[in-house]
Amino acid sequence: MKIASLQWSGVWEESSSNIDSLCSQLTEIMGQGQQEQKIDIVVLPELFHSGFSMHPERFTSMADGLLSNLAKLAGQFGIYLIAGVAEAEVDGEDAIFRNSGWVFTPSGERSARYIKQMPFSYANEQAIYLPGNQPSLFDLNGVTCSLFICYDLRFPELFRKVAKEVEVIFVIANWPESRQSHWETLLTARAIENQCFIVGVNRVGRDGNDLNYIGGSMVINPLGQLLSYGKATDEVIITEIETSQVQQVRKQFPFLQDIQD
Repeated sequence: MKIASLQWSGVWEESSSNIDSLCSQLTEIMGQGQQEQKIDIVVLPELFHSGFSMHPERFTSMADGLLSNLAKLAGQFGIYLIAGVAEAEVDGEDAIFRNSGWVFTPSGERSARYIKQMPFSYANEQAIYLPGNQPSLFDLNGVTCSLFICYDLRFPELFRKVAKEVEVIFVIANWPESRQSHWETLLTARAIENQCFIVGVNRVGRDGNDLNYIGGSMVINPLGQLLSYGKATDEVIITEIETSQVQQVRKQFPFLQDIQD
């Protein structure tokens, strides 16, 4: 499985501009990928089309159109695409917003959806985005995967709920430079304790809240060994993983069997 992690630095609160940029970047990435083994999965950070904005009313009017465009891009390039987006739903006279992650297939279909379970209370996210209440399991070419978003990473009990079933967990984020060491440590811990691959994808650049992000996107194997790491100047990190290692590690060290359900 070959994964391309995009350390996105998008245009603040401008969905259309970010979709145009994504199309251009995918064209470049897939052109490079054809030279060797084809890229299977492309992963974008949390709220890639807007940044971590607490004003989703400014950029979610085209939410369904955004999802359709992402599905078309996945089909056009023949890839699985994982992207963090803000969604809006009308409830009477009010709008409900959700911080979500979507999975799109190489055939251009919407495959899975995950709603962030733990809003970032430090930024009052819970007042803007309605949280989810369950994990999401999905299949990527025969590999069972799950997806979490940013602040979820600080709550290991969420990951434990899917640990025995998954081989790869994706964590998409807008994780600022000021807490970068926490990002790195927690991703590694989640890989070790759940004995699976962890793919953490963070953004880069400065956002509309004047917060700075330095990437540090990581792929970590079931033993906690670092396979790739994105520097602040990196935009794309390509990593190939062998998912059969998950069962090998779990057979050699059957720690998950001791979890009391």
